[in-house]
Parts: sequence; C-alpha cells; structure tokens
Amino acid sequence: MATGGAPETPSPHPAPNGTPTPGVSVIAQADPTQLRKLSEEFALILKEFEVETVTLREVLALLHGRGYVLLVMLLSLPFCQPIPLPGLSTPLGLIIAIIGARLAMGWKPWLPQRLLDTRLPPKLFAKVFQLTQKIVLWFERLLRPRLLWVTSSPRREQVHAVPIVICALLLLLPLPLPFSNVIPAWGVLLIAGGLLERDGKFIIAGYLATLASLVYFTLSGSAMWYAAQKAYEKVLGWFQ
Repeated sequence: MATGGAPETPSPHPAPNGTPTPGVSVIAQADPTQLRKLSEEFALILKEFEVETVTLREVLALLHGRGYVLLVMLLSLPFCQPIPLPGLSTPLGLIIAIIGARLAMGWKPWLPQRLLDTRLPPKLFAKVFQLTQKIVLWFERLLRPRLLWVTSSPRREQVHAVPIVICALLLLLPLPLPFSNVIPAWGVLLIAGGLLERDGKFIIAGYLATLASLVYFTLSGSAMWYAAQKAYEKVLGWFQ
C-alpha cells in the first residue's frame, strides 16, 4: 500500500548494553502470512509504548498488510471509553477521515509524511489501551465471517468506508458535549472491525452507530441553536 513514503521496518535489535535504543523498535515483525489476533497486535504496540513514543509509521510497519484498517481501529479506541481526551479528537479524527475517504474512493490508503511521523503520546495510549482491553478481547471473540453478502464485492467495501468518514468528521468537531466522541468512535470501530474480518453484523451495527451519531448531533445542534436564539432575544430585550 502506498503510504506517502513506505513505513520503515523497525529493527528488533537492542543497544549493546541490553537497554532499548531510542528510536529503534524492540519488536521483530511477524510473518505477514500469519495474521495475529487483535489482542496480540495491540499488545505489541503497548510494548513499544513502554520504550518511547511511537510514530504512525512505526505502528504501520508492525501491523503489516492489515495496517490501515487496524490503524483506524487503534485511533478510534481512545474515544470508546468515557474518559475525555481534550485535544486529540481533531488530529486523530483527521487521520481516520483521510484513510476512510481514500478507501471510499477505491484508492490505496495513504497518509502525508507529516502525519506518518506524528508521535503518539505513550502514557496516554498505554492507559487507554488498558481501559479498552476488554473491548479488544470482546471484538476478538465475536468477530468472524458472517453475512458475507455485505462485503461480497470491493464496491460494497467502498460504500462501507463512507460512514467511517462521516464518524471521523464528527470526531473532528471540538464540541463540549457528553458522548460526542464516544458514539461516532464506536461507529468507526464496528465498521473497521467488520471490514477486517468480513463480519456483516458488525458493519450493520456500525451503520446504526453512525445513524445514532447523526441524530445525536442534529438534536444537540438544534438545541444549541434554540438556546442561542433565546439568549439573543433576551439580550435584545434589555435594550428595548
């Protein structure tokens, strides 16, 4: 896959004194023909975070051919739990939106060099992954090929990338609303997981989460607009 510069393969070799070398991965890449479990994929990334910050390029190198769909899942995980993460939804939502848009157009996934070199904060992601470990294990147990007609053609898979883009754009909005990140993040996570394992039930659930996100944002926007109008009329009345 084109990445705007192929991700470099991390070297598994430590420094001569046995301590990890900054900027060098401690993990050897597995055989790409033998796919790892989701929990194993994320455990490897967590191990990287124990050493130093990790770039998106390094994460993709570890994840092999499934990298971009797994990356979408990885970046949506922080928002699937109730702890607010201010300042992260916009950049991570942008990355998800770019990948989703290219998948929807039938193009190879790609990210600009600048985004590939973005470093993920280790303490934050390590804490988030510990909190979301149950979600990953739940996915691992339930994901399997089902309702194969949902993903029976590349064209349908392109269509399924559209709600990923919609949810990513909703994540981009820096709104101080409860669940404004959680609901669209689950839409991304469910559809990405369904595409990864050809699980039509998960994809349909992702569409429902996307619909719920649109309804929630529409109602919230209407409520804020109504409140703003009432406030404007009240202020205007003070000067009459």
